[in-house]
Amino acid sequence: QVQLMESGGGLAQPGGSLRLSCTASGDTFSGYSVGWFRQAPGKEREFVSARRWNGGNTYYADSVKGRFSIVKAGSNSAVYLQMNNLKPEDTAVYYCGVGRPITSTMSTSSAYYYWGQGTQVTVSA
Repeated sequence: QVQLMESGGGLAQPGGSLRLSCTASGDTFSGYSVGWFRQAPGKEREFVSARRWNGGNTYYADSVKGRFSIVKAGSNSAVYLQMNNLKPEDTAVYYCGVGRPITSTMSTSSAYYYWGQGTQVTVSA
């Protein structure tokens, strides 16, 4: 079983940057895909980005493409979500998830079966 912990959230100004971390214990990310999802108040959880750990394929929601990057953090147990040019609409709780989705379900939260507790990101002037 994989335990996940997110960190790095906080308050940022519009146009600013934050880097979220997702760290695994109990297992590594090898053989899995890692996804980042977010949930704003009153809204459903939505896909942000994902990475196939072994193959290196990355996927992004249109709303974050060109601004966010999902990158390995130097080990098989940690991944970053680098968020640049932040916008107020990026405000949400961000969650990392681990699973073995096929390509067509990479952006589907039900394809991930381990989740962290989430970290709050607030973008405001």
